[in-house]
Amino acid sequence: MKFTADGLVIRTDAWREGAYFDLWSVPHFLSGMVVAFSLYFLGFEARSAFIIAFLLLVVYEMFESVVKIEETKWNRVLDVVVGMASFAPTFMLLPRVDTMYAYYAFGAIAIADGVLSFFGWRASQKAAELERVLRAQLQLERERFARRKSSIRNWRHRRNH
Repeated sequence: MKFTADGLVIRTDAWREGAYFDLWSVPHFLSGMVVAFSLYFLGFEARSAFIIAFLLLVVYEMFESVVKIEETKWNRVLDVVVGMASFAPTFMLLPRVDTMYAYYAFGAIAIADGVLSFFGWRASQKAAELERVLRAQLQLERERFARRKSSIRNWRHRRNH
C-alpha cells in the first residue's frame, strides 16, 4: 500500500480492485458456476435460470456498492459478465453430466469459491486496517511538520524583532 502525493491510497496487494479484471474475478467466475449448479439442482428450466442468475449477479454487485466496496463501473459490469460466462456453459452442460459427479463438482467448486472469497475478504480487511493506521501516522506527521514549521516561523520572527 502506498500514498500518492495528494494523499490518495493505492493498494498494492493481490486482492486490490482492478479497473477491469482483478483477482476477485476468480470468485465471481466460481460463483457463476455455483449459481448454475444450484438452479439446475432446483429444477429450473434454462430461460428462468438465466434470468435468475443474471439478476442474482446484478443484485450482488449492487450489494457491493451499498457496503462501499470501491470498484470501477467497468469492473462491476465485468464481474457480472464473468459470472454469466461461467454460468452459461455450466448450466447447459449439467444435463450431460452424471448426477453424482455433478454433486461432487458442485461441492468442490462451492468450497473453492468460499475459501477464495474468505481469504480475499480477509486480505481486504487487513488492507483497510493498514490504510487506517497509515492515514493516522500520516496525519501525525503532518501535524508534527506544521508544529515545526510554526516553531521556525516564531523563532525567525523573534530573531528579526
